[in-house]
Amino acid sequence: MADISNKKVAILATNGFEQSELEKPLEALRGAGAEVHVVSPDGEDIKGWEGSDWGRTVKADKALSDVKADDYNALVLPGGQINPDLLRVNDEALNFIKTFWDQKKPIGAICHAPWLLVETGIAKGRDLTSYKSIKTDLVNAGANWQDSEVVVDQALVTSRNPDDLPAFCDKLIEEIAEGKHESRAA
Repeated sequence: MADISNKKVAILATNGFEQSELEKPLEALRGAGAEVHVVSPDGEDIKGWEGSDWGRTVKADKALSDVKADDYNALVLPGGQINPDLLRVNDEALNFIKTFWDQKKPIGAICHAPWLLVETGIAKGRDLTSYKSIKTDLVNAGANWQDSEVVVDQALVTSRNPDDLPAFCDKLIEEIAEGKHESRAA
């Protein structure tokens, strides 16, 4: 596994994130040495969704208004149906995500989180995967959707669902270790 001990990563989420899709990347990134901050819109702790009911609360480290993309080397966007649906109508969240892309930094998005890539215009022309129910949304946004456990396109790492978390986390760590992708067209 790559060493990313000199890297800082933001995980942007709000209530209704898929429990494992926040917790597993958080654990893997910290295990690889990264400093990781869970960022919520208001800085308040957030509650996950697990199975068919509310899951555990995760401590938020920072409020979105208190951070900027310049402070981080990479961004992770957990899925779940509720979380990205709430974030995709939050202009501050969308600007935060778009800035990472413009700065050519790695972004990981799993499950329904690629909705955020649609809202920011990042999906257009990119090879992506997602939870199957939003495939049409991604295709309509101009993405080249693939049914694969992990798809990487110029430091943009996407996966379909919690079953793909091992591959997602491995590729995310690899892309973070590589750093900015200067040749990427923003």
